Amino acid sequence: MDEQAQMLIIRRNDFLDKLTKENYETLNVLHNYIIADKDAYIYFDAQFLNKLYFVKEGFVKVGVVDDEGNELIKDILRPGDVFGQFMLERKNMLGEFAQAHRCETILCSFTLDDFEKLLALRPDLAIVFSRKIGQKLKRIEHRLLNLLQRDVRTRVLYFFYTILPQEVIKENTIKLANYLTHDDIARLTGTSRQTVTTVVNQLQEEGLITIDRKSIVIHDVNLLQKLAKVG
Repeated sequence: MDEQAQMLIIRRNDFLDKLTKENYETLNVLHNYIIADKDAYIYFDAQFLNKLYFVKEGFVKVGVVDDEGNELIKDILRPGDVFGQFMLERKNMLGEFAQAHRCETILCSFTLDDFEKLLALRPDLAIVFSRKIGQKLKRIEHRLLNLLQRDVRTRVLYFFYTILPQEVIKENTIKLANYLTHDDIARLTGTSRQTVTTVVNQLQEEGLITIDRKSIVIHDVNLLQKLAKVG
């Protein structure tokens, strides 16, 4: 892939598309263009990680491995998401891993030092970035409340609502690429794969959703929002 094609991919982001030509040259952005093969680890046990990453294409599974060797999924990220040391701190990610999920994934990375220099040069981008992180933390908070306060069926319904792109949320029928297995959904909703399969089958029989290996179709977003008890 040539530099022009790489730059077009990098600019498809609500943050990176605001960089000037001089910003790109100063940060040597193309040098930080990363292609991760399907299932390849982007990092593993990131205690001393000094980078943050923007997802450009594909999906990234972020999680930790507990003391017994069990893999716990924290999130599955999509294009536009940021991960790694997104709080601009150091030595605070003991045990975390990030892995390209189900397909080849394209990323753009920055060292914390370079990114902090960028924010100092472009205070307007610091505001945009802080807003982006605030939205990320709010999503995490809502997921925790979903786990604590809702029954299994409602947790699964709410999960499907959260993966809808917010910019098209007003449409009543939405088709998404399917990057999730039933096991992924189970881990992210605090239930079992068998239970998720049962709930998903019920939702398909009710005509609310249609899922196959390639796509997820939500046929009635308004009803999904109501059933998921979205405030």
